[in-house]
Amino acid sequence: MARRDRTATRRFGFGDPIDVIGLPARPFTDLYHFLLTSSWPQLIVLLLAGFFAVNLVFAVGYLAIGGIENARPGSFFDAFFFSIQTIATVGYGRMSPVSLAAHLLSTVEITMGLLALALVTGLVFSKFSRPTARVLFSRVAVVGSFDGVPSLMFRMANARASQIVEAHVTVVLVRREWTREGSEVRRVHDLVLRRSTNALFALTWTAIHPITPESPLAGADAASLAATESAIIVSLAGFDEELAQTVHARYGYRPEEVRFGHDFVDVLGQREDGRRIIDLRRFHDTAPLGQLRAERPGAREIHANGGADRVAPR
Repeated sequence: MARRDRTATRRFGFGDPIDVIGLPARPFTDLYHFLLTSSWPQLIVLLLAGFFAVNLVFAVGYLAIGGIENARPGSFFDAFFFSIQTIATVGYGRMSPVSLAAHLLSTVEITMGLLALALVTGLVFSKFSRPTARVLFSRVAVVGSFDGVPSLMFRMANARASQIVEAHVTVVLVRREWTREGSEVRRVHDLVLRRSTNALFALTWTAIHPITPESPLAGADAASLAATESAIIVSLAGFDEELAQTVHARYGYRPEEVRFGHDFVDVLGQREDGRRIIDLRRFHDTAPLGQLRAERPGAREIHANGGADRVAPR
């Protein structure tokens, strides 16, 4: 018998979706993973749809075999609501099975209801307890100058009140290249950061990759990134003190999301009373290098939480 293959669409958080052809036909293999990773509204709709679908099937069965005491003959609604009472093990006492066939069918339904309750309870608990990081990534990356060296930079911010300790960031460049034999390949290049670890990631963090002659981005521009279908992939992992578990986050930048000759605007500042603030409303904003230098002549660099956000001296 010929094997039935299936096609799946993979989304990696960056770039266009990719269709994977030739996977084994296993429709329920990843059902738990799908439900666990789905959004709460989607999960609730699926659970309700499944609940009503199962009760519809059993209602048809009860109508076919009969044997429900005090149910109106041929009433689909009586059979449907009796099914709901049975699968939920409520049993109001008005309707009950009286024939052997009805007793057997209600036994099957009660068993399924108990198993489904256990599975849904475990699913909801796993979804609630699954550790996730709420890390805000800048929508764009910039290629500007840092300490006189051309550098690729992007920003991150911890959007939770908890602190991520021992945070580690990995950045890679994925682009299309050709081997000496002329074969097209997708190669992954590591982008070394000035600082890839952060002992305490509580506020903001600007990751900086110096574009030296040894850097995979040496000589690159917007056109070359687009021509090679490049993508910059960022992966962050750390230990959440409140959850006492490891959390991770991922983000990707397309070629059109890398701005050359730009720098991020300041998000760090001070109130009149001297208290320092972070203005995340400007977190994604950039400006040409010449414009920023004119606006903040002599601005000094400060390192907050392992980052390199700037604040002009007052």
